[in-house]
Amino acid sequence: MTGRSAPPTASPIRPFEFPAVAEERLGNGMEVRLVSGVPLPVVTAMVVLRAGETASPAGREGLAVLAGDALEGGTTRLSSRELARALEDIGASFGAATGWDSTTVAVSCLAEHLPDAMPILAEMVRSPAFEDEEFARYRDQRMATAAQRRMDPAALAADAHARFVFAEGGTYARPVGGTEASIGRIDAGDARDFVAGRYGPSEGALVMVGGLDVRAALAVAEAGLGDWHGEVDPVPEPVASPRRRERVVHVVHRAESVQSRIRVGHIGVPRSVEDYFALIVLNLVLGGSFSSRLNLNLRERQGFTYGVRSSFAPRRGPGPFAVSTAVENAVTGAAVGEIFREIEGLVDDGPTRDEVEAATSYLAGVFPLRLETTGQIASRIAGMVVYDLPGDYYRSYRDRVREVTAAHVARAARRHIRPAELCTVVAGNADDVVPQLEGLDIGPVSVHEEALARSAP
Repeated sequence: MTGRSAPPTASPIRPFEFPAVAEERLGNGMEVRLVSGVPLPVVTAMVVLRAGETASPAGREGLAVLAGDALEGGTTRLSSRELARALEDIGASFGAATGWDSTTVAVSCLAEHLPDAMPILAEMVRSPAFEDEEFARYRDQRMATAAQRRMDPAALAADAHARFVFAEGGTYARPVGGTEASIGRIDAGDARDFVAGRYGPSEGALVMVGGLDVRAALAVAEAGLGDWHGEVDPVPEPVASPRRRERVVHVVHRAESVQSRIRVGHIGVPRSVEDYFALIVLNLVLGGSFSSRLNLNLRERQGFTYGVRSSFAPRRGPGPFAVSTAVENAVTGAAVGEIFREIEGLVDDGPTRDEVEAATSYLAGVFPLRLETTGQIASRIAGMVVYDLPGDYYRSYRDRVREVTAAHVARAARRHIRPAELCTVVAGNADDVVPQLEGLDIGPVSVHEEALARSAP
C-alpha cells in the first residue's frame, strides 16, 4: 500500500511559451501590439491609455476612475441604450478599468465580429458623450461605493494606513477612486475636459489578441483609430514621500468593534525596481501565499486569524508595502508582535533555500493559468506598455523567476523592507488594544476617532 503520511511528489513544470507579440504603428503613430494565432475563437481589442488616477487634478480626485466608468454611458452618436444594443447585437463584452497609472478600455467578441466591434471601441474612447443626467448616474454609483467603503472596517484600516504612511498631499495618500467629498465636486464637464486632455494616440496603445489575421486586424484598427489626432497633456509624475521615517502606531477607535483590522508597513518600491523578481519571491515567502511565514505563524500556529497577507503595490511611483489581517481584540498586541517578529527575522536572516525553491516553483507553475483567456493576455501586454517593459518580458518571465536565489531574496529584503520605519494602524476598540500596543515598544501610540481619522491630514 502507498503511505499517506507524506505529500505527493510535485510533477515537473510543464513547458509554456508566452505568445509572440508583434509591434506595429498606425498611420497616426499610435502603437499597436498584436498577438495572433491564439487557438481561441474570441478576440480582445484593448485601448491602453496612460490616463490613470495619478492624472486627476487636485480637488477632483477620483475623476479618472469616474470618467472610465462613464464611458459605457454613451457616445456623441449613440445613447447608452443604443451603445448597449450595438454591443449586444454582436455578442461583445465591454470592460473599462482605471488604476493609478492607466485606463484600459476593451471589447471581446468572436473574431468574425471584430470589424463591427472596433468602430464601437474607437467611438467610446474618442467621443464619449458624458451627458449630464447619464453622468450623474455614474457619479451616484461611485459615491455609493465610497460611502460603502467608509463603513467597511478593512477599508478604514487600509485608507488610514495610506494616509499615515504617505506625506500629506501625496498621490497615494488617498483611495484610488477618490472620496465622497472629491467625487461630489466632479461634473460631466470635468470628465469631458479630462478625456480631451488625457486620451489620445500619442499616450496610448492598442492591444489585439486572438486568432487574428495580422494584416486584416491592422486594417480594422486603422479604420477605427488611424485618423485620431490631438495633443495630450504629459503624464504627471506621482508624488510619494513618507510622512515619517520612524516607527509609529495609530489606533482608529471603533467603540463597538470586537475585531481589530491591522495594517503594518511603509512606502515600498516603484514598478521599475531593478530586483522586481526577487521582490515577488520575497513577498511570497513573507505573506503572499497560504504557506508563507506570516500565515503559518498567525493562522496555523497561533490561531489568531483566518488569514494574513503581505503585499507590495508597485506603481510608476513607489506604492505601499503592507501586511494586513484581522484578529480578535484580545490578541491584537500579540498578533502585531508576531508580524514584527516575522518581518525582522526575514530581514535579519533571509529566507531558506527550500522556501525560495517552493516560491519560484509556484510562480512558474501558476504563470500559464493566469493566461488562459485573450483578456488576460491583453492585460499583461497592457502592463508592458504602461511600465515600459521590454518586448520579451513575459517570454522570459518563468526563467527569470526560477533564477532567483535565497541570496537574491535576502538582499531584496534588506534593501526594501525597513523595520525601523514600520507604521502600524489598528482599526478597533482603543480601550482594548492600546494597552497591548503600548507594551510592544514599537513606537508612540496615537488614538483617532473614527470619523476624524477618515479626514485626518
